[in-house]
Amino acid sequence: MGILFTRMLSSIFGNREARILVLGLDNAGKTTILYRLQMGEVVSTIPTIGFNVETVQYNNIKLQVWDLGGQTSIRPYWRCYFPNTQAIIYVVDSSDTDRLVIAKEEFHAILEEDELKGSVVLIYANKQDLPGAIDDAAITQALELHKIKNRQWAIFKTSAIKGEGLFEGLDWLSNTLKSGGG
Repeated sequence: MGILFTRMLSSIFGNREARILVLGLDNAGKTTILYRLQMGEVVSTIPTIGFNVETVQYNNIKLQVWDLGGQTSIRPYWRCYFPNTQAIIYVVDSSDTDRLVIAKEEFHAILEEDELKGSVVLIYANKQDLPGAIDDAAITQALELHKIKNRQWAIFKTSAIKGEGLFEGLDWLSNTLKSGGG
């Protein structure tokens, strides 16, 4: 009976799949966010060498979420994962103000990639719970988000550890994808 009900809802509301890349510098909180979304809890993580991939079901969308390592030596390989991507979640460590220029440069390089031209962008201004973290308005300015004219984007203040802001961002992302973005 449960399967029948699920199939009925899927036929009425649709059950879309989307490929999502989670990108950002190392230690931004990408893996913590992935597992918070997938399992609903914080798990102990180590730096990602390569990638993690998980499926997250949210608002009738099956999100195939690829968490790619953010170390300098790994970033050139991100482009191997760009094809068929509908959305990018770009994670910024809001407390690491010394590396905001690098985060901005990497972010804008991603936006220039031909294979990502149609992707929507969700920015998580993460680690808002840490001392010295700057708010989403300051991250918006530091990343020069006002220069993005050719795609849909949104920024959300988050704390992966506390679970704050993550689902608000996913609400925006799922609604944007459902309405034809990405």
